[in-house]
Amino acid sequence: MNAPFDQVSTYLRDLQDRLCTALCALDGGEFREDAWERPGGGGGRSRVLVGPVFEQAGVNFSAIEGDRLPAAATANRPRLEAARFRAAGVSLVVHPRNPYVPTAHCNLRYFEADTEPRTWWIGGGFDLTPYYGFDEDARHWHETARDACAPHGAGSYRRFKAWCDDYFVIPHRGEQRGIGGIFFDDLHEGGFAHNFAFLKRVGDLFLAAYEPIVRRRMDHPYGARERDFQLYRRGRYVEFNLVYDRGTLFGLQSGGRTESILMSLPPAVRFCYNWQPEPGTPEAALYARYLVPRDWLAE
Repeated sequence: MNAPFDQVSTYLRDLQDRLCTALCALDGGEFREDAWERPGGGGGRSRVLVGPVFEQAGVNFSAIEGDRLPAAATANRPRLEAARFRAAGVSLVVHPRNPYVPTAHCNLRYFEADTEPRTWWIGGGFDLTPYYGFDEDARHWHETARDACAPHGAGSYRRFKAWCDDYFVIPHRGEQRGIGGIFFDDLHEGGFAHNFAFLKRVGDLFLAAYEPIVRRRMDHPYGARERDFQLYRRGRYVEFNLVYDRGTLFGLQSGGRTESILMSLPPAVRFCYNWQPEPGTPEAALYARYLVPRDWLAE
């Protein structure tokens, strides 16, 4: 159970370093690192930045092992419930200060179960959660997502975009979390080399998707109205991550470091009873145009 896991872990450690370097260059601040060990085996490096551009940016790496896969990882593979496992992953969540800069999320993960033959799979993707929508940003985000999927095979972008739209939805609100991107899980068809190459391409292109958007919007003027709306919409992020997100559930069920798992939550949030946007406002446009699945590449 060593070679593929070690290859993925080495790549993900390097990816964490590269992501942090790029975010520091955008923000001008520094990441704080907490190295941790998991009592059941393995550990990780949690890094959090609080700066002038990013109110909170977290980039976590973990590589853990255990005697029994948590339920969140065996939902589609019940036969592996009692299997010894290894899991490695990188998780990034960026909550900017400026409401015109969207929140971004990227996650890449690899699992191995100690079976004969070895059972393994990959999962992950990236998605974007704007507070004020711009068609230019949405198209660029999805164009880069399409480019990331290209080597995986014809139709991969359409498949993984639809998967993302279906996953990042808040059922009790009847809303999408954002404008989506790509999401995939339990991938193994085609062999390790093919899927590992895809995992790396998604990780390598995340910055190409996000950095230009940050640079376009980070100096956009805003006031109390936009800030209040940003904090209100962040509440939806909290609802999704605590109620539905499989990554959050896996981390908590596997006995991971709680502070690292909940790094994804925004540092400031506002809940308001039965708030509704005024018709014809940019806030109303977010709901009508951007929080619905759409084919941005066709537009």
